[in-house]
Amino acid sequence: MGTDLRVLRRDDWDEWYDNLLRAFGGIPEPAEERETFRELTEIDRSIGVWDDGRCVGTAGAFSFRLTVPGGASVPAAGVTMVSVAATHRRRGVLTSMMRRQLDDVRSWGEPLAVLTASEPVIYGRFGYGVGTYQLNADIDTARVRLSVPPGTEDVRLRYAAPAEVLDACEAVYARLVSRRPGMIARIPGWERLWLLDPESTRDGASPLQCVVAERDGEVVGFVRYRVKADWDATGPKGTVVVSDLEALDPAGHGALWRFLFDLDLTSRIDIRRRPVDEAWQYLVSDIRRCSPLVRDALHVRLVDVGAALEARTYQTPVDVVLEVEDAFCPWNAGRWRLSGDAKGASCTRTTDPADLALSVRELGAAYLGGVSLASLAGAGLVRELRQGALAEASVGFGSVVAPWLPHGF
Repeated sequence: MGTDLRVLRRDDWDEWYDNLLRAFGGIPEPAEERETFRELTEIDRSIGVWDDGRCVGTAGAFSFRLTVPGGASVPAAGVTMVSVAATHRRRGVLTSMMRRQLDDVRSWGEPLAVLTASEPVIYGRFGYGVGTYQLNADIDTARVRLSVPPGTEDVRLRYAAPAEVLDACEAVYARLVSRRPGMIARIPGWERLWLLDPESTRDGASPLQCVVAERDGEVVGFVRYRVKADWDATGPKGTVVVSDLEALDPAGHGALWRFLFDLDLTSRIDIRRRPVDEAWQYLVSDIRRCSPLVRDALHVRLVDVGAALEARTYQTPVDVVLEVEDAFCPWNAGRWRLSGDAKGASCTRTTDPADLALSVRELGAAYLGGVSLASLAGAGLVRELRQGALAEASVGFGSVVAPWLPHGF
């Protein structure tokens, strides 16, 4: 290509990051946000492509730990900050970065790579499958009523400055990480992202507000939100724009949701990036007037098929031979015998006849338990070679709760 692909140097970060911003529209970020991402960038895990001394491609990889079915926290490269200059389309820049990055991830001993995609069509050719989905909703609180579970009245709510209760909120999040596949253990420093609140990004809404839920003096949940005021001839019709909401139990969850429904001068709740099975859906009187919308969230790539499949557990006993296709990472291609149950698993190379045939992309989609192998087979993407193997594996790969990515990266 006549270009230079190399690990990022700290002195080149500004040009590297400016190339990223330009690819996403060229809108400058507030200074505080830019400096936060400068500090969070893992320089030795970031790469760039340079042409005649100018940066034309960027990609990074955070050193995350991802919860998988069974509750284990597994090393995963959080692929991020990927961009190619518009002047260098169709010249192999992205492919070269994806090739280098997956080789690096393998050398680091991390069995998984994960990302969120600005355009989902891009990453399937590199072996990423959509492993989690998210729920967005626009709830008409003027017409929808909310029931709350027993114990809600025992929960006390109070306003707090977001910075003052940050540690308590992070402690709640940390206790929830192992409960749901797809959640990411926070890297130190990441908590600062939830306090960024530049006026330029509020779209006319209020500064960030926070309410914590307490029981017996312990914080059991929190919600961070903004209010976007609006009026018409009939009166107030403001919108509650929820940033994030977490709770340790149904009562805390119900108390926080009731608070949002009851806010004065508002008639809508705008909430995004929520679990597709979140409990509020079963507490509302009219789900249609909540306008639920499901979209893709975390894209999952198995970098080491054997290690990744051994890292999780399986709902029911599984003993299947998988014929895996992986042209981009050929070390994964071939037959693997997966034997596992709720206590653990092994996954080793084998020459035994295959029971199921699929690509690494479909394996990534099913890995966290939110996408059924049977559904993928219905689309012609998984082939059953031994009768009964599909049902066995599909149930075993499932998760009791839907996998969920709480935030982007």
